Amino acid sequence: MSAALLAVLGSAGEASAATTLVVAVGGEDSAAGTVERPLRTIQRAVDLAGPGDTIVVRGGRYALTDNVSIGVSGTASQPITLSAYQGERVVVDGERLPASHTPVGGSIPRAERGAIHMEASHWRISGLEIVNGPYGIYCDGCNGNVFSRISTHDNYESGFQLQGSSSDNQILNLDSHGNRDPRKNGESADGLAVKEGSGSGNVVRGARLWNNVDDGFDAWKFASPILIENTISYGNGYNRWNFPDFAGDGNGFKLGGGSPAPAVGHVLRNTIAFRNAAHGVTDNGNPGKSALTRNTTWANAGTGFDADTSGAAATLTANLSVADARAAAVGPGTISSGNSWNLGGTWNGSSVLSTDPTPLTGPRSVDGTLPPAPAFLVPRNGAAVGARF
Repeated sequence: MSAALLAVLGSAGEASAATTLVVAVGGEDSAAGTVERPLRTIQRAVDLAGPGDTIVVRGGRYALTDNVSIGVSGTASQPITLSAYQGERVVVDGERLPASHTPVGGSIPRAERGAIHMEASHWRISGLEIVNGPYGIYCDGCNGNVFSRISTHDNYESGFQLQGSSSDNQILNLDSHGNRDPRKNGESADGLAVKEGSGSGNVVRGARLWNNVDDGFDAWKFASPILIENTISYGNGYNRWNFPDFAGDGNGFKLGGGSPAPAVGHVLRNTIAFRNAAHGVTDNGNPGKSALTRNTTWANAGTGFDADTSGAAATLTANLSVADARAAAVGPGTISSGNSWNLGGTWNGSSVLSTDPTPLTGPRSVDGTLPPAPAFLVPRNGAAVGARF
């Protein structure tokens, strides 16, 4: 047993006197779940875990034949932890799941949605890479969870979807990219979707959402405010997979929708949306009192800030649009002040210090936070508008 792993196991025991279960690709599900005799599947560890327990997954590729189903909850004081061990690369691969290959026009049965399917609360999940699933993570009726430093990419639906009656979840430092849905020709696979539900206190922070077939972030029909901050969304909505009858939307941040769309006051601050196929930010019919502060859009094929829904009462403050097809569409009820289009002048590539996104799209910091990009889309004239990273 390595000294580092002994430290992890020992600290878990001292904190809660709870069980630590170890999973490894060479383990056996009939084993004890110790370092010397690890379990083979994440599902077996999930089935054994209870409040306060910790599941440590050793590096390797875990090829699923059934999705990982999480139905048992921790508690607020004793959450259940599922994490990769000490930075080892853990890949949860859903390519062999039947629902990953749902035919065009077909629907995915509820229980099969997600390489990881959750209907549980008070989990701490971190450090996993989830690929090729029918959704990456699908969480319905989930409360008080923390998801951190997770990568969801190349899934056959949204990389991460939270829905239903779900409150107080934190989605931190998520990378979600290249997700697509052949069964719908690109209509619904987002990088991150918090949609079709309600619940207060949900937070998205430090995410990167890129090259997904539909939207980067989608809050369609979610009836409670969501806080999205320090997040970037780019390159979404392009038909990289040559789908026929392509239906991808291509917004960086979609802050609502539905028929009728719920009136919700989402909060969007210090975000960047660039080179998306449609709008950088759109209210998508949401007539609520959303607050958009110090965000930046750049080179989107549609409008930078689309906030012109009839009856909307959104507030847009100190936002920056650079070289979008149109800077902003603001409705009569919207309060717009201190934004680049209010300040006037020309806002193009030469008006900012840098249009090179490489620093922000490179490797994350050791703690999972976004790398610094102090010049990216920062006004040369020193105007206090737009995001800063």
